[in-house]
Amino acid sequence: MQPVLSIQGISKSYGRIQALNQVSFDVPAGCVFGILGPNGSGKTTLLSILLDILRADAGTYRWFGEPGSPASRQKIGSLLETPNFYHYLSAVDNLNITQAISGRGTPADIDQVLEIVKLSARKKSKFSTYSLGMKQRLAIAGALLGNPDVLLLDEPTNGLDPVGIAEIRELIKQLAREGKTIIMASHLLDEVEKVCTHVAILKKGTLLTAGPVDEVLSNEDIVELSASNTDQLGQILSAFAGPSHIKRDGDLFELFYPVGTARLDEINKTCFEKGVALNRLLLKKKSLEAKFFELTND
Repeated sequence: MQPVLSIQGISKSYGRIQALNQVSFDVPAGCVFGILGPNGSGKTTLLSILLDILRADAGTYRWFGEPGSPASRQKIGSLLETPNFYHYLSAVDNLNITQAISGRGTPADIDQVLEIVKLSARKKSKFSTYSLGMKQRLAIAGALLGNPDVLLLDEPTNGLDPVGIAEIRELIKQLAREGKTIIMASHLLDEVEKVCTHVAILKKGTLLTAGPVDEVLSNEDIVELSASNTDQLGQILSAFAGPSHIKRDGDLFELFYPVGTARLDEINKTCFEKGVALNRLLLKKKSLEAKFFELTND
């Protein structure tokens, strides 16, 4: 199936600062795609290029199989900054202004998008009376005008309390179930893990990895073991078929297995049969936080 978005070799510099360096990945149709990375990793710059707000120094991108154009832009709703509405106007009045300026959709769409983001009961309330979560949902309602195929969201839960975060996460999941492709930038691993189906990880403008979340951010079983005869233990472990890789730190060995596949009894039995008595044998689960830290830190 043709990807909704295909990015090839996008680069962007601000003077001596390389904001993006040869970034390439595809976004499948119907997915929730997270662009994950620490602050300053180039996420907002990339989204701005994809929306024609900034111009890339090099590289190309294609929406729906075609170069970016005003026609393709009409199929994309976006939220790149803090909601910018008039505090003294109601939700309906603010969305009427958004619709008139953007030209996306019609005034008749406003009640529908307010229903989607669950603000119909407060549609005549002033924006100033809204909670932060409600303000963010209203901004997403503005992005939904014209029924776009794709939503681009930059840090959609930034600054929200736990209730607001939960509301936005559920809204994103709902929109995905209805068939929209959602591309969201975030510096929060937990947000991407709970909401996204695919992820690209950026660090200082460089793409580290991209793919399905359960592959890129997969947990691992780590088995720590040691014995008095370190060299003999190392020889035995080098012949093991199960671990994906083995690390040694002094007298301590670490065996890395796909999650749920490490068998301590089998490891202990094999070592004992080959004449090595283990004095340490411990199973640890590698957290997603540890995986993310490993990917994004030097």
